[in-house]
Amino acid sequence: MELSTEFLLEVKAPVAPAREIGDTPYGRRRVIPITGGTFEGPRLKGRVVPGGADWQVVRRDGVFEIMALYELETDDGVLIHVTSRGIRHGPPEVIERLARGEDDVDPSLYYFRTHVTLEAPSGPYDWLNHSVYVAAGARYGWGVQLRFYRVL
Repeated sequence: MELSTEFLLEVKAPVAPAREIGDTPYGRRRVIPITGGTFEGPRLKGRVVPGGADWQVVRRDGVFEIMALYELETDDGVLIHVTSRGIRHGPPEVIERLARGEDDVDPSLYYFRTHVTLEAPSGPYDWLNHSVYVAAGARYGWGVQLRFYRVL
């Protein structure tokens, strides 16, 4: 069996500076607050609700384990909960450029992928509850850009 995907939406979300918790038994833990943003796709659009965050563990092998929790609010006022888990990694010099907040780092130079769960209430967006989603991401100095895809 083969898998294919269809584009669902794109998120652009500015983030605040990382809160560094420090080294733990699991790696270097940090929290990156999500301060807002927008999303848009063929069937829905709206804003990223401020107040979510990306909880990260930077493993000893340099891989960032990502777990982000936040809400999307559609233009017609419906809240959709997002849970995103994945990884980001790349050559050390590229990861250093991202850490410095450079905006011109080509996303093809590193790997940033997540599995996304969308939880929508009963109503016009209930269809979001019935599929598996993945996302490809890019990190910039201003925040993150994610493209969500429905797995068919």
